[in-house]
Amino acid sequence: MNHPPYLDKLNEVQRQAAMQINGPVMIIAGAGSGKTRVLTYRIAHIIKQGNDAFNILALTFTNKAAREMKDRIETVVGPEARNIWMGTFHSVFAKILRIEAEKIGYPRDFTIYDTDDAKSLIKTILKEMNLDEKLYKPGLVYNRISNCKNSLITHKEYIKIPELLEADASTGRPLISKIFATYSSRCYKAGAMDFDDLLLNTHKLFKEHIDVLYKYQHKFKFIMVDEYQDTNLCQYMIVKSLASMYENICVVGDDSQSIYSFRGANIQNILNFEKDYPDLKVFKLEHNYRSTANIVNASTSIIANNKERLDKNIYTDNPDGEKIRIFRSPSDNEEGKAIAQSIFEEKHKNQLSNSDFAILYRTNAQSRAFEESLRKHNIKYKVYGGISFYQRKEIKDLLAYLRLVVNPNDEEALKRIINYPARKIGGTTIDKLVVLASENDVTMMEIVKNAHMFSILGSAVAHLRDFNIMISSFQSMLTAKNAYEIAEYVAKQSTLLKTLYEDKTVEGVSKYENIVELLNSIKEFTEDDTSESEKSLAAFLQEIALYTDADKDDDGEEKVTLMTIHSSKGLEFKHVYVVGMEENLFPSQLSLSSRPELEEERRLFYVAITRAEEQLTLSYATSRFKYGNLIPCEPSRFLEEIDPRYLDMSAAMVKREPLFKPKENQNYGTGYGMNVGKTVAKPQASIKVSENFSPSDSNLIREEQVVEHQRFGIGKVLKLEGEGDNRKALIEFEGLGQKTLVLKFAKLMIHP
Repeated sequence: MNHPPYLDKLNEVQRQAAMQINGPVMIIAGAGSGKTRVLTYRIAHIIKQGNDAFNILALTFTNKAAREMKDRIETVVGPEARNIWMGTFHSVFAKILRIEAEKIGYPRDFTIYDTDDAKSLIKTILKEMNLDEKLYKPGLVYNRISNCKNSLITHKEYIKIPELLEADASTGRPLISKIFATYSSRCYKAGAMDFDDLLLNTHKLFKEHIDVLYKYQHKFKFIMVDEYQDTNLCQYMIVKSLASMYENICVVGDDSQSIYSFRGANIQNILNFEKDYPDLKVFKLEHNYRSTANIVNASTSIIANNKERLDKNIYTDNPDGEKIRIFRSPSDNEEGKAIAQSIFEEKHKNQLSNSDFAILYRTNAQSRAFEESLRKHNIKYKVYGGISFYQRKEIKDLLAYLRLVVNPNDEEALKRIINYPARKIGGTTIDKLVVLASENDVTMMEIVKNAHMFSILGSAVAHLRDFNIMISSFQSMLTAKNAYEIAEYVAKQSTLLKTLYEDKTVEGVSKYENIVELLNSIKEFTEDDTSESEKSLAAFLQEIALYTDADKDDDGEEKVTLMTIHSSKGLEFKHVYVVGMEENLFPSQLSLSSRPELEEERRLFYVAITRAEEQLTLSYATSRFKYGNLIPCEPSRFLEEIDPRYLDMSAAMVKREPLFKPKENQNYGTGYGMNVGKTVAKPQASIKVSENFSPSDSNLIREEQVVEHQRFGIGKVLKLEGEGDNRKALIEFEGLGQKTLVLKFAKLMIHP
């Protein structure tokens, strides 16, 4: 097929996908298959065919990815690339809502509440309702509300769904619906939207205002959605409605990398895409350019265990490379030492830099042992998912001032800085403001402005008047000054800068420097000529509110990367260590109750190992500290699922036993408990758990009893030892041999 010369860098399938610009298209992009390159050239090709860049909507996974893609497109089509509507769902639809917000009752300069703001508001509501925070945990309530919004369930719909109300009652939290309603009302009154509202309100806007939907349907003649397997119901409905005019929709994704169901992502969106568009054209990017053949083949052998998946055949022309190493350590601390030692040796043996290495784990709590060991080896590292620059207290304090300047109804910002730096407006006064605002159905700022009318505020009236005068003076600058000039003035006149400057402790100096750095970033924002976005203070605050760890720019210093597997999606490293490969940790104990949950954990493992380019190490510990006790651990079932042809068991750094004990009369050719060239036996797959399985009281378990385990099946208790929480049982399981289990965690059912 003839093609333009700018598509020469694509392989044949990539080129076909890039040139198919009309009608519905699905690009199934395997790990390392050049997805970003295809997206870039596809958009460039649309423009090169005479289409207006303003008519292209491209939804990406991160804003950083969008910026990088725009830069690449610009090298092909020139400055016209800057006119593409490209960014994350949240950033693009926040932009639309800025234009259309008044149609659904919000001010154009609405505040975007981050997770901390949302949880703070929930805490305030719980306090007003006299509810126990230990029962109604703010994080749990927030997640409940978030999941509902992602499924298009508003607080009004919530009370009409008996299943939700019954679930709340059964967990002892019958007032969730009332908290949800109050939370929604407070956000609306404050002129604020949380992250989920940016999507929910866009859906509401299009549903209730057909003229607005019609406007954007005509505007976005070409729609592209990256990481489509991670979309939730709300995102799915928005995209479907926007694309219904022209149906020039292209979705890109990999069902094998769908790992965000806890955020509401629905893998069925990509699995069933063809049902929405019967004339769909499908292109499969199956050539992996990233990883060695051993890594690619191992990943294929793992994901083949999932039943819900699209058919594809991932392959590579890369060399076989090293086999996948398995490390076994006696404890989690020893695991940290082993990985740090390995990185130290690999660095010096092969002249590698710190940035060539990544340590990936299932939960953030696992990072401690690796941090300690890397420090002892003087290896610099960076932990992702820790507190980001924009989440630091001093930064959030100044940003709260700026938020209040833009939106005086922002109650979370007001509560944060009304008495910081101290101005004699204490907690009691703030509580009174909250109550008065609620009783009079107005915002807290309205009460502050009219404080003289409320005798209950007593001597605080004068201080509230001074605060109001200060904020009003800041607001008067909005139309005359740019974002940097306002921010600098606010930092000085609020005495925030002075307060931090006078604190000469190491921490105080650091906080002052952080504020200066924030002001520098605002100045850079206002002077950036390459961006087409507006330079108002509201625009800067929106950009910061939607900022994530994934949008961080590299500081240029070479560091080992430590992050959760969820955070690693889309990244790649020469050497990857996937740690904590233990049953009930990975896969998570919370994901073993159903096949869909287990399959998502397996997809997460697939994502982890496909981050590696040249060398992959899988590590597990035989014991791990939990709640102050050293608990024995079993190797993850996922290790068994890897075709042993691609494993190197000899790379362990401790004296090792076989990873999986061989059965009698079974030939294992490697000497490490594995069959070369054959699928490893998975005895647990044939074990059937009783339909009425219910764990018995562990204190009732006695020697010689027959018991049942959810994974290991039927067994006989041979020996008991220890007392209390340390009580252990030696059990002979049918077909699996003897295992020692801590009864506190084992969840055994006694058979009659």
